[in-house]
Amino acid sequence: MASFLRPTSLLANLSRMTLGPAATSSSSTSRAMILLSSSSLPIASSSSLSSSPSSSSYHHPLPLFQPRMQARHKALMPRRTNYRKAHKGRLPIALGGSTKATTLEWGDFGLRVNEPCRLSAKHLETAEAALKRGLKTVRGSKVYMRVFPDIPVCIKGNETRMGKGKGTFEFWACRAGVGRVIFEVGGPNLRPEIAHAVMKLAAAKLPVTTEIIDKTSPPRVGYTTIDAVVKTPKIIMKGELDAMASLGVGAALTSAKGELAAVEEKVVA
Repeated sequence: MASFLRPTSLLANLSRMTLGPAATSSSSTSRAMILLSSSSLPIASSSSLSSSPSSSSYHHPLPLFQPRMQARHKALMPRRTNYRKAHKGRLPIALGGSTKATTLEWGDFGLRVNEPCRLSAKHLETAEAALKRGLKTVRGSKVYMRVFPDIPVCIKGNETRMGKGKGTFEFWACRAGVGRVIFEVGGPNLRPEIAHAVMKLAAAKLPVTTEIIDKTSPPRVGYTTIDAVVKTPKIIMKGELDAMASLGVGAALTSAKGELAAVEEKVVA
C-alpha cells in the first residue's frame, strides 16, 4: 500500500488496471475508484495539508543538506548602482603628483599599465582566468585584482541618427590611469620566472601596453618614474643654533654656527 502513495507508482498501477484484460470488469473499476478517493490516501487526509490551498498537489521533501553549486563564469559587475547610466568621463591624470595605486600592496609581482585606458569586464575576466590557469600548479598562490568594473558603458547602434537620448547599456568598465596596478600575484612557493611568464600571458589579453613590477619597483607619477624621494633641506634659524649650543648639543652645531657666521660676513661684505 505504501507504493500507491507515490504519484508515479499510482499512475503505473492505474495504467496496468485499465490496460489489462480485466479492465471492463466492475471489480477493477471499483478498485480504481477507491484508490483515487481521498480517504485511501493518508497524505490528503492529514490536517497540515488539508488546511493549505495546495493540499491536492504532492510536496517533495527538501534534502537536509543542499548541494553547494559551483560559481563558474561569474560576471564582474556591481551589486547595485544609484543610476542605470553614467557619463563617459575622462581618464584620470595625476596632476598633483600622487603615486597612489602605482606600487604593490598585497602580492609579490604586479602588472602595471603604461598608458591611460578603459578596461571592460571581459578584459579583466580573461586576464584573471589566464593568471589563475598559469598559477594552478603553484601551491598557495593567489591572484589579486586591484580594479573593478563599476562604470556602465552605453552604446548606440550603427547608422542611428543623433539625439533621442543616450544609448542602451552595453558592458561594465573601469578607468585606469598611467601607472595603475591592475593585477598582483603572490604566494610562498611562487618563483620569479613563473610569475613573469604568467604575467606575460595576462598582458597579452589586455588592449594596452603593460609592465611587470615587483616590490623593488619605484612608484610613478604619470609617465615619470620616481627613483628616490627628494628631501627638502631644513632651514635652521640663528636663534635655534644659539639655543642648541647653550644646551650643549654637540660640536657639530658649533661648526654649523661658525659656517653661518662666515656666510653672514660674506653677505655683509
